[in-house]
Amino acid sequence: MRSLPAAYIYAFLKYDPLHCAAIKKTAPMVLECHKMTLTMFETVFIILEKRDRAIPVVMEGKNVIAMARTGSGKTAAFLIPMLERLKGRIAKSGARALIFSPTRELAMQTLKFTRELAINTDLKATLVLGGEKIEDQFAAIHESPDIIIATPGRFLHLVLEMDLKLTSMEYVVFDEADRLFEMGFQEQLQEVLNRLPSERQTVLFSATLPKILVNFVKLGVEDPVLIRLDVDLQISDKLKSSYLLCRSDDKTAVLLYLLKNVIDVEKELTVVFLATKHHVEYMKDVLETASIPCTYIYSSLDQMARNINIAKFRAKKVGIMLVTDIAARGIDIPLLDNVINYNFPAKPKLFVHRVGRVARAGRSGRAFSLIAPDEAPYLLDLHLFLGKSIKFATSGMKDEDGVCGSVPQTIIDDEADALHNWHERCIDLKNMLRVSRNAYQQYFRSRPVASSESIRRMKKLDLSSVENHPIFKDDAAAEKNKMLADIKSYRPNTTIFELGPLAKTKSNAVMREIRKVHSKIINQKIKPDQPKSESTEETSNTLLPADENDLKCFSHEVVKNNQPWYLKNSNFRDTEHYVSYVSTEHYKEKGLGLESTFERQAADAVLDFTGDDDNNMKKMKNVKQWDRKKKKFVQNNDNEKSKKMKTESGVWIPKTYKSEAYKKWQEKNKTRYQQNDDDDEEESRFKKRAHKGPVEKSHRPPRRELKNKEEILKARNVKEKQMGRQKKKNQLKANRGKITKDVNVYICVYL
Repeated sequence: MRSLPAAYIYAFLKYDPLHCAAIKKTAPMVLECHKMTLTMFETVFIILEKRDRAIPVVMEGKNVIAMARTGSGKTAAFLIPMLERLKGRIAKSGARALIFSPTRELAMQTLKFTRELAINTDLKATLVLGGEKIEDQFAAIHESPDIIIATPGRFLHLVLEMDLKLTSMEYVVFDEADRLFEMGFQEQLQEVLNRLPSERQTVLFSATLPKILVNFVKLGVEDPVLIRLDVDLQISDKLKSSYLLCRSDDKTAVLLYLLKNVIDVEKELTVVFLATKHHVEYMKDVLETASIPCTYIYSSLDQMARNINIAKFRAKKVGIMLVTDIAARGIDIPLLDNVINYNFPAKPKLFVHRVGRVARAGRSGRAFSLIAPDEAPYLLDLHLFLGKSIKFATSGMKDEDGVCGSVPQTIIDDEADALHNWHERCIDLKNMLRVSRNAYQQYFRSRPVASSESIRRMKKLDLSSVENHPIFKDDAAAEKNKMLADIKSYRPNTTIFELGPLAKTKSNAVMREIRKVHSKIINQKIKPDQPKSESTEETSNTLLPADENDLKCFSHEVVKNNQPWYLKNSNFRDTEHYVSYVSTEHYKEKGLGLESTFERQAADAVLDFTGDDDNNMKKMKNVKQWDRKKKKFVQNNDNEKSKKMKTESGVWIPKTYKSEAYKKWQEKNKTRYQQNDDDDEEESRFKKRAHKGPVEKSHRPPRRELKNKEEILKARNVKEKQMGRQKKKNQLKANRGKITKDVNVYICVYL
């Protein structure tokens, strides 16, 4: 790291101030470049010193598998060592570095960052993406770039079309490795890795990388070094999460209140995650009616419209972006301030990916989650995954991280009245509401089910009695809600046998005695079911009572409370020697999806996301289609092998990867791609000079009629030379005829 040029350090600290603790000795130069104070510089490096494990190992040339939280500087962690290793262009044909990205947006961001870091070098980087013109990518490969940033499908297409030799590759990166495998790129990655040289360096970076390396050893990673950054901290400590309990129909009203009163939409950037594209379109119309500017993206949106909307959001022309999970994958907003989960994610891993977009690079951020009653079990799954307890709001609690509270009904009523008036005046808004509700029914059926234990535990909790969240702090409203809660939870102290003329009978006395016996059991049963904060502590002037362990030191015999058998702890587990049948990190591994193998993940496709439109929701594996030849319904994958071809390494890939597009492009442009391969040079050195056998007739391409400037000048010069030669020949012929005529005249006169 010490040998890095100043431009690397400048761009590194400017765009991703993580993983670079080794440049601490260059503090005066960095301070001068960035015009920052020494206090700010030291604050930055307090963060850097926690994150300096990745780059030194990669710089040593080892194969690295790194797990790091989203926003911790993974991109710079593999780009800086790559640029240090390549240094500059060399007189050799072929790329030397290859970076795989799961999505187009992430690949374009990586290219932008690469060019910023390599601004003072002569290294050339190119982009190979699906959906672009393949002819332009043929031309880009012909320019022999040093770095190729690609998506796996299109890159393999180019390799097979052009018959590329990848023997010059020195450095291979898998960015967002878990997403590459979950999105079904196993065949493409396996085929590309089989073509790469064995002496390459492989680096895998991901936000949720499994502990077991079997899946990656299959892909050819030898002797990897595992680096786990932020294993215990899935979410940034700078992030403040708020969980708001409300009904499903009230979520729109709560969202409007947050955008109007809690979040400063003019200065802060906010991303709102919704379930389907129909919710995105409906919410866009609602916010526009409320005079709140916003932009939106979803998976089926046109690519040009996506780019325009993302550019408007990045330029802060609008402060709110409505997205779905599928569309938001790969979009990087470095200065994001807030995230709102309109629909709570069904997987803890998905929640980590959502909120990981804020509180990055040492900045603070907030995450608001609107939780309906049917989404409460997912909240418990999330806290089990994070290893935290749910903190329910209480009276007097401050606005802190992880508080779960309700929304005052007065706030909901005010916004709901405005929404009702808008829907009455606008028929389009009413139709969009109906469509979004129908879409939610499909989303509800396709959403993964929460764990049965979380569902059982949440059913026991009375969420309606939870206090208002501290962000809605209002003393008058708090007293009103408390009174309503007391009325709702009122339990009479008398029974029907103790009222009226029966009050003085013998049955009344019997009921009193029965109530005395049963009241303790009833209270003991009711107490655990009441939600209360586990993080708050009751303060009092009394001394803390001694526990049982403290009392044991006074006597060998401890007199315990004489409790009934049904109130005693009947736990059979020995506190010292009991071994649980599940690991201590069971819920964390389950949330990350680490208990399943890759084959199961590939079979289930993407478990984290549900489709945001009808077509994606209906793509199920049991869907059959009519076969006209067999005259019956068959599975879609019955003829899977017939649509694929087997490569030299034994991997089955789609037949569409091998077409004649490259040959047609070569014939059209009359160009050739010369690959510098050692094996080809050895073969050409010992090739026989003479060719035996019949010579095949060459089929030349049609003559190209269009000419450039140089070709026109060359043709003119050739024509002028030809005309000059012809003129000389004609002059010689004329002179020769004249001489012959003069000689004949002289002979006649002489005779």
